[in-house]
Amino acid sequence: MENPAWSIHRGEGPLVAAAIHDGHEVRPELLPLLAISEADRLREEDPYTGLWTECAPTRIVVHRSRFEFDLNRARGSAVYLRPEDAWELRVWHDEPPWAVLHRSYRLYELFYQEVEGLLAGLIERHGRVVVLDLHTYNHRRGGPRAQPDPPAANPTVNLGTSNMDLQRWGPLVARFEQSMHAARWQGQPLDVRRNVKFQGGHFVQWIHRAFPESACALAIEVKKVFMDEWTGELDEAAHAALERALAAAGQDVVKLLAEGGT
Repeated sequence: MENPAWSIHRGEGPLVAAAIHDGHEVRPELLPLLAISEADRLREEDPYTGLWTECAPTRIVVHRSRFEFDLNRARGSAVYLRPEDAWELRVWHDEPPWAVLHRSYRLYELFYQEVEGLLAGLIERHGRVVVLDLHTYNHRRGGPRAQPDPPAANPTVNLGTSNMDLQRWGPLVARFEQSMHAARWQGQPLDVRRNVKFQGGHFVQWIHRAFPESACALAIEVKKVFMDEWTGELDEAAHAALERALAAAGQDVVKLLAEGGT
């Protein structure tokens, strides 16, 4: 029996945290078809983001690899079929049979159906919800001994806001940004900027289309400064510090919702 493709923990309150690229598992039927190595898969996934979802009472954690289906892309491009779909990585020995692809696309559809029901229920109870869409990104692509990419173009935390209604949600975004910036990172304020590396992907776009007046989804990309992106080794203290910053910022935006400040 296969493990579940994702887990959803339903809690109280309007705050949701999602880690849709946390997963590393793939269905057993796909393993002999994959040309990409496990190490290359892991490097492009977002390990340890599932732990960060503890910052919210309602949590969504996906256990399947983005190389099985990518929930942050539209359905038609959710499976990486060509190298250009996946950072020029060769994912498959040969294109998977249609029946295999169909099962991946069906899981993709089921995920969105379940999340739609989850958010609709929270909105019915609370009026508005905030979704923290948690991701990470690499900054040492030149190799394990390469210098990190320049900080000027690689913030520690990138907020993707280009696909949301900032007239409606601007105060909430500003509160989250200010709260994160107030956290200390290596003795300095946390470097938090908008739309420098990433604008926000399909998941937050879909949420804003489905619930334009009642859901604010923040695409949050954290630079992999809390781990070694080549070995996967975790710096537990750094990871925990970022989780505390996320939790504090999440509580701040919940307070703002309660005050009617958006």
